[in-house]
Amino acid sequence: MDRFKPRTSAVAAGLAACGLAATVALSGCSAGQVSQMATQEPAVNGTSANVGPISLRNVHLRAAQSTDYVQPGRDVELLFVAVNSSPDVNDKLVSITSDVGKVTLTGDTSVPANGVLVVGEPDGQIAPLESAEKADAAKAAVALSTPITNGLTYKFTFAFEKAGETTVTVPISAGEAPRREAAVEAGDTGAHH
Repeated sequence: MDRFKPRTSAVAAGLAACGLAATVALSGCSAGQVSQMATQEPAVNGTSANVGPISLRNVHLRAAQSTDYVQPGRDVELLFVAVNSSPDVNDKLVSITSDVGKVTLTGDTSVPANGVLVVGEPDGQIAPLESAEKADAAKAAVALSTPITNGLTYKFTFAFEKAGETTVTVPISAGEAPRREAAVEAGDTGAHH
């Protein structure tokens, strides 16, 4: 029986080596992988950026689009939230520029220390009570000089009095406008026979 002992040891060692090789090969499959949760973005329409203590969030254009492009000569809304994380330095949004058109800011664009500036009213947000609403709410309108369309992003440069400038690529959101508005006007009610 001793003549089979070296062969049994060799087979066991071979199986152990194969098992180790399989373990190493399979563990390499997940090396360098990034989990889905690590790259998941919040469910908002827009993009985000930071400049100094100012964080821009949910930056997007709101434009109902019924043709291939939203044409020049039309005004669209630029919506966003600016958060100032500085504990003691107030700031102010002084201008926004873009190649797609002239941006006009109205209202109070101050961003207080540890405060928030909300520009525009995002879809789905519950409107504040009129008595609690700021009398000088901030808004940003873009008078388009070039055509824009969904699926593309457009560069906007935000300039703050103290934090400085940052450029953000901004997408378009159609908002809560009915998606079939153009089809209904053309006589298609969506009921197919």
